[in-house]
Amino acid sequence: MKDGVNGVALAVFIFFFLAVTVMGFLAARWRRADSDSLDEWGLGGRSFGTWVTWFLLGGDLYTAYTFVAVPAAIYAAGAAGFFAVPYTILVYPLIFTFLPRLWSVSHKHGYVTTSDFVRGRFGSKGLSLAVAVTGILATMPYIALQLVGIQAVLDVMGVGGGEDTNWFVKDLPLLIAFGVLAAYTYSSGLRAPALIAFVKDTLIYIVIAVAIIYIPIKLGGFDDIFAKAAYAFSQTNPATGKPRGALAPAEPGQWTYATLALGSALALFMYPHSITATLSSRSREVIRRNTTILPLYSLMLGLLALLGFMAIAAGVKVTNGQLAIPQLFEDMFPSWFAGVAFAAIGIGALVPAAIMSIAAANLFTRNIYKDFIKPDATPAQETKVSKLVSLLVKVGALVFVLTMDKTVAINFQLLGGIWILQTFPALVGGLFTRWFHRWALLAGWAVGMVYGTFAAYGVASPTQAHFGGSSKEIPGIGEIGYIGLTAFVLNVVVAVVLTFVLKAAKAPDGIDETKPEDYTADAGDPGVQVELPPATAGASH
Repeated sequence: MKDGVNGVALAVFIFFFLAVTVMGFLAARWRRADSDSLDEWGLGGRSFGTWVTWFLLGGDLYTAYTFVAVPAAIYAAGAAGFFAVPYTILVYPLIFTFLPRLWSVSHKHGYVTTSDFVRGRFGSKGLSLAVAVTGILATMPYIALQLVGIQAVLDVMGVGGGEDTNWFVKDLPLLIAFGVLAAYTYSSGLRAPALIAFVKDTLIYIVIAVAIIYIPIKLGGFDDIFAKAAYAFSQTNPATGKPRGALAPAEPGQWTYATLALGSALALFMYPHSITATLSSRSREVIRRNTTILPLYSLMLGLLALLGFMAIAAGVKVTNGQLAIPQLFEDMFPSWFAGVAFAAIGIGALVPAAIMSIAAANLFTRNIYKDFIKPDATPAQETKVSKLVSLLVKVGALVFVLTMDKTVAINFQLLGGIWILQTFPALVGGLFTRWFHRWALLAGWAVGMVYGTFAAYGVASPTQAHFGGSSKEIPGIGEIGYIGLTAFVLNVVVAVVLTFVLKAAKAPDGIDETKPEDYTADAGDPGVQVELPPATAGASH
């Protein structure tokens, strides 16, 4: 690692950071209608077309943590880290089947969150609350990891001083970045990340295109890169006494690889920020088009993952694997282009962090504040509460990053993936059938959450006694697999069995406020109006 501050890279980084800051505040005037409406602040007026939605979803799903962590996983352990590529390929045919239905029913009834839909579909505030709390819990560490991504870039640039520096001076750049993010998100809502996403994604595509050509030329070609990586992975890891990794997963790891990819694909669009970006689209057709062009990001992700092998071949040595790719850029690129690459990662943190904080705030406002605290809240009051909660969420994430070890944030993010997958039966199941009983879905959710949490707690690693990973032996099969998928199967089994029992017992069901035609309605269809659900809708538990 180079000593001192990389002044040229820092200057380029600051230039782009200031540019997107200005864009963030100017976004408040972009297509703005009623500023007191949560539809306007939290969903951009539900007005975004195909390309804005594409950039927004790309900026939302392919984050700074993706940019840093995917190649870092390959740098640490080999091709097992490529699981992110098949899972982002699997996810798009999956969402093609249900996202248009969710958009239609949400547009028809004015739903802002997935919990709004669950409450309206099953007539249960209890189930809606479970989905909302899960979404908020899963989102918080995700926001924290975006700040970790910014911090990794700042560390490599030499900003903030060493470990012995006063904590305030060391973390001041991160505090400034946080303050700016909080200010323009509060001011502009979802329009800010939507506008900035254009810059973020353009920079990332440029950096990846240059890196995949320029770095291999400097390192002697891909033959040399893979040869050096294979040799490095064959060396014994002192902590485990086993080889460091492998260029291809060994047979015992194939169940882990496959279940992690499948489980992650099922979970990705359960995250509140994914749905927030989706519901901001202006029509059902926009969603369908995006499921066909979003795989371009998967191609980018596959190329990005190769940077992990390049970091090994380039001799990058870091104690924290999250620094491997920023350090590779620092070592291999001219300072000015390293600044561009660092800006891509930094802005790649700001966009999803903004969307995530808005999504978590919307969940709190609509499904906790409005449902349980102030049922008669006006649209202006809802918007005000969401703005304030979005600030609190970011403050919580910042405190998380500044006070806890980074591995703790990563562990909680892994746990968040396990948790958010447990909302799949209620959301996706509800989009296609009303057969499930609301109490059965709630019981299945609880079983999945408890099993997933305790199973993850029992996973140890060479450096941690608990929450050391997200894979464990699958009961009854004996193979090592993704805990989240095992918990999901248990969740579905419980929901199915209890639904049969509750229906046989004639347990009272909730009132469904939706109609079959709501799930195929489009913005231009005659008679389609946005209906805000009454405060008392679905009041039973």
